[in-house]
Amino acid sequence: MTTTVLKATDLCKTFSNESVQQHVLKNLNLEIHKGDFTVIMGDSGAGKSTLLYSLSGMDRPSLGAILYGDEEISKYSNDKLALFRRKHCGFVFQQNYLNDTMSVLDNIIVSGLLKSRDRKAIAARAKKLLGEVGLDEKCYNKFPNQLSGGEKQRVALVRSVINEPEILFADEPTGALNSQNTEAVLDVLSDMNRRGQSIVMVTHTIAAAERGNRILYLRDGVICDEITMPKYDGENKERHQMLRAFLSNMGW
Repeated sequence: MTTTVLKATDLCKTFSNESVQQHVLKNLNLEIHKGDFTVIMGDSGAGKSTLLYSLSGMDRPSLGAILYGDEEISKYSNDKLALFRRKHCGFVFQQNYLNDTMSVLDNIIVSGLLKSRDRKAIAARAKKLLGEVGLDEKCYNKFPNQLSGGEKQRVALVRSVINEPEILFADEPTGALNSQNTEAVLDVLSDMNRRGQSIVMVTHTIAAAERGNRILYLRDGVICDEITMPKYDGENKERHQMLRAFLSNMGW
């Protein structure tokens, strides 16, 4: 039985530029389920990132509602939305946005201090999570410019979950990485999902989309179709073929 974490109803987003209006999301309805690895795909300009930002409270819809349980978060004040994101959401982007003047450990601890004042407990959790993503104590006091691209993104992932968010939102998290680092970061995301982390990810690559168990395809601001697959468990030819066939039907 699935549990709905977030729900979008009749979601619309319009951007205005002088006399021109661009309707990016159009009466979109969507439920995000607990424990799912939901992947949002579609052509450039389809509204993928706009949907992600609307669901997470980083942006407001023009019309419609975003519901978290019985709460309509799209009506929250800016301050209340910020508290909602801090408590319930984690974020990772194509760029890692680490602070180059702070150590790896401090980059993570600073985020943890937004929710708790127990620096010792935050540091212990940060070290545990760093170990889980393959980064040992040698990296704790390094600065971001001393790390590879893949290592930086793994630090960013740890920072995004330090406060134990209910949902991790990822916008093209491997878009700036080479193939080897991409695989490493995707492995971390898959492992997080196996442990129960709900993930919503925007991607334009099949390699990343294969890690999801629910794939949505956006076209012109509308979800035109979706596919549900088994959880990722490494090499699975049948699962791979299902996704390929689905994307082919979508004109990918």
